[in-house]
Amino acid sequence: MIVATAGHIDHGKTLLVRTLTGTDTDRLPEEKARGISIDLGFAYLPLPQGGLIGFVDVPGHERFIRNMLAGVSGIDFALLIVAADDGVMPQTVEHLQILDLLRIPRGAVAITKTDRVDAARVEEVRAQVQALLAPTLLAAAPLLPVSAVSGAGIAELKDLLLREAAERGQRSASGQHLRYAIDRAFSIAGSGTVVTGTVFNGSVKTGDRLVISPAGREVRIRSIQIHGQPAEQAQAGERCALNLTGADVESVRRGDWVMAAAIHRPTQRLDVRLSVLPGESRPLKHWMPVHLHLATADVTARVSLRRGEALPPGGSGIARLVLDEPLSALHGDRFILRDQSAARTIGGGAVIDPLPPERRGKARDAALVALESADHDTALAALAANPKRPVDLAHFEVAFNLLPEIVAIACSDAGLLPLGKERRIAITHARLDALHNAVVKQVLAFHTAQPQAPGLEIDTLHKSLAPELDADAFGHALRLLTEHKRFEIHGALARKPGHDTTANSADTRLWETVQPALAAAGFNPPTLRELAPQLNLKDAILKDFLYRQMKAGNVHRVGTDRFYLKATMAVLSATAQAVAEKQPNGQFTAAQYRDATGIGRTLAIEILETLDGLAITQRIGDARKMRKDFVPILGPADPAPPPPPGTAAKTQAQKPQAGKPQQRPPFRNRRY
Repeated sequence: MIVATAGHIDHGKTLLVRTLTGTDTDRLPEEKARGISIDLGFAYLPLPQGGLIGFVDVPGHERFIRNMLAGVSGIDFALLIVAADDGVMPQTVEHLQILDLLRIPRGAVAITKTDRVDAARVEEVRAQVQALLAPTLLAAAPLLPVSAVSGAGIAELKDLLLREAAERGQRSASGQHLRYAIDRAFSIAGSGTVVTGTVFNGSVKTGDRLVISPAGREVRIRSIQIHGQPAEQAQAGERCALNLTGADVESVRRGDWVMAAAIHRPTQRLDVRLSVLPGESRPLKHWMPVHLHLATADVTARVSLRRGEALPPGGSGIARLVLDEPLSALHGDRFILRDQSAARTIGGGAVIDPLPPERRGKARDAALVALESADHDTALAALAANPKRPVDLAHFEVAFNLLPEIVAIACSDAGLLPLGKERRIAITHARLDALHNAVVKQVLAFHTAQPQAPGLEIDTLHKSLAPELDADAFGHALRLLTEHKRFEIHGALARKPGHDTTANSADTRLWETVQPALAAAGFNPPTLRELAPQLNLKDAILKDFLYRQMKAGNVHRVGTDRFYLKATMAVLSATAQAVAEKQPNGQFTAAQYRDATGIGRTLAIEILETLDGLAITQRIGDARKMRKDFVPILGPADPAPPPPPGTAAKTQAQKPQAGKPQQRPPFRNRRY
């Protein structure tokens, strides 16, 4: 359990923590000299059953409220401290407002310095504090009079903290990626960069490779310490120190996160639920400059409201925060807003969507209402309630910090079907059924209107029936729907099963001649001029036939004068996918593809250009990546087996190169 102190300056926070733990949390020379806390201090109290209570001692001076805000982020329990002689003071009020805005539900109040006053004064202060707590989440918090000088009440306070820690147990660290908020960074000779902070989500182990966010710098965890003792791992709800490799101390600061790369998504826009403190004198208006405090970060920002809107004192509403510099945040993160001069707290709230789209509208408002739920299952079910709007699973996964397997279970429970590879989305089964019926209806209507046409373009279906889906997801959906055999996919066309504009007896006999020859040729078919004499056909007749078969989707032209069977192109596509999957970044070169297929470089490039035209691959400079699933376009296939060593070079050497005269062998015994 992590406990943070709160309260006005000189009310005895540091002395009370030292009395409870034996640790003086004032570590800076200036703190020692001035007798006040300036920065965060840390101490630990061992638990009888094992484990620790971690204390974060915060400064009470109004000038150091920024440090106080960094200290109370991610805590489990608040210990508000009020001196019996002073009673409630300005920072008592502001610190309590901050705790309430952060929705800290558990805490206690220690009325300190009781050795300086009589019992009547203690009761007077107790009444002040109870009135102050009444409208907050800590209204039922116990109040304990204590004295760090005489020891009165210390045992009772310690017992309370031990009971709270035992009842609370550990936070769940399963199902989420690591997120660790840095509150201090320093260098140790022989060890390098060390950071201290709190594990917000997940767990961290020695050897883990992670990212410093928002900068994006990759680091490795060299070692972990908890309360000065080596540890193999730390999990959510624990404070620890991490020794990092890969980052110098100048590149790490308070406000940064150590996190898994999967959730590293820096943002400069946050859609939030924002509440304004009742004590504010004016409404919060559009584009008001503020200081945003989220976890240990402090950045300047603007409040963006809808045209004509304002949030009155004590009011609450959905707003957008536009940040002056990027930070990392997740759904549900609590934050505090202070005014432009950082002189007072004006409100706070919770992040609804850390990665919102730029544009807003009615559909966006409905999505925010759905996302506002604290529970990811409820939020996903609410998003699924709109059958015509797909759920962006990749966005949802990052925003809620969920592992893919957790999202898969949530999708199943919500009746959602995941689609796509590059951008994972999900639609309801009802939406898929409706799309199925619409595709079949439109395909049949097209054939009725144009019986000689080979089929309806998939792009036309996409634009007319499901513009809300990207091409990858729509192709995935069509592939699933073809299993019902009410329509079929041939190349870039959808058509009714068995539809063939070339179907006649003459073409059937010709196909029985051409198809075996192309199948036997495999990856290296003859050109049109070479194939015609082999089959005893005229060039013009064969060319016309192959072009008609190409429109029907049975063959594909490669280069200017080679034709491949659809099944052969499927194998070539599967081979390209296999080559791409072996590369770290999913991109492969023509040379790698040549080696995998055993054909010459020129032919390999022509094949890849054909796959580019089918939108199966995409060229990126001198490399390519897979763009679409080839199965809906060409049908299922396995990649080609690895060719014997040197096959590509041998094939290339044996083929005469166009435009180059062949060298004659030298004459023997030739005289010069």
